[in-house]
Amino acid sequence: MRKSVQLNSVPVDSTAKSHLPAPVFRDDKHHIRIFQGDCLDILAALPEDYIDLIFADPPYFLSNDGITCQAGRMVSVNKGDWDRSRGADANHEFNRAWLAACQRVLKPNGTIWVSGTSHVIHSVGFAMQQLEFKLLNDISWVKPNPPPNLSCRYFTHATETIIWAAKNKKSRHAFNYKLMKETAGGKQMKSVWTMPPPESWEKRFGKHPAQKPVTLLERIILASSNEGDVVLDPFMGSGTTLVSALRLRRLSLGCEFELESVNLSLRRICSDLIQVEISVSCVQIFVDLPSRSMDRSRSTKYPHVNDAPPTRLVRRDRNFHFVGANPRDVVFTVAADDMTEAWTRFRNSAASATQVLFVIKTETEIYLAQ
Repeated sequence: MRKSVQLNSVPVDSTAKSHLPAPVFRDDKHHIRIFQGDCLDILAALPEDYIDLIFADPPYFLSNDGITCQAGRMVSVNKGDWDRSRGADANHEFNRAWLAACQRVLKPNGTIWVSGTSHVIHSVGFAMQQLEFKLLNDISWVKPNPPPNLSCRYFTHATETIIWAAKNKKSRHAFNYKLMKETAGGKQMKSVWTMPPPESWEKRFGKHPAQKPVTLLERIILASSNEGDVVLDPFMGSGTTLVSALRLRRLSLGCEFELESVNLSLRRICSDLIQVEISVSCVQIFVDLPSRSMDRSRSTKYPHVNDAPPTRLVRRDRNFHFVGANPRDVVFTVAADDMTEAWTRFRNSAASATQVLFVIKTETEIYLAQ
């Protein structure tokens, strides 16, 4: 029998070294929690045997003052201080530490996926062997349009490796084989996946230097978890894991140290949480019936579009709806000419103390045939 999980109030493990901090974002309806801080501290405060699936995209330690090509331009490879190498031994100890923390919170049959290039993935694989994970697969993610190698002294880097491992040798991991076979066109899915990098629509709220595509995370989540499972991303970055988990009805937790990345993740996740459906019906009714003696020689089966009657605008409404963070509901609605006026009226209203998550503008125009 499957053990139920309550994500709304994550229990703190009695052996944890620290208390779980308050999340910077929580959504009880969709079971989402985002924590800002060092993932080692947050993982230490989570209970053992709690997570079904982990996807981790740790630092690749690539920020070495080199250059690369992006959109046809020469740019620096530096992503931030968090991605700067501290030396092979220190990098490996870091990988052992966060992998051990992830192993503790994984359920007995839980699995972990870790993405990386040659700069880090060999250390990750060795650390997994040292910690006695059960190695299941190494996936080669092939990028169809990789950036060119500017030095012309190496092969163009066109792949990343993703290691899939179970908690230990006794684990009976989940694998949705039939679904993956269907996805592969009726054949067993191979460990070489060709997928493009994140598309432009995935970056409309901002860019992250290590962003993964939604298609990649959706395949990983569908392959090795089920609806209602708990998914964790200890290096959340732009929030792709949590966005994918939300769409696939999984519970999710994310950890991220950088505030800018947390804000980017919130913008992406909240855009999926708010859905606006607009239904428009256009009905034309003619009450003047034609006489029986009408000249049918002038009638046509399909009248030209220019024969449509002229219309007259009779009403235009522009409303702004303020959606609160807690409670998640429309807390204030006002008719205004623009956003500035709407915010002014909100601040002067009784709802001004409410934290606003979104403002939705709706416009309605009513035309009558003349």
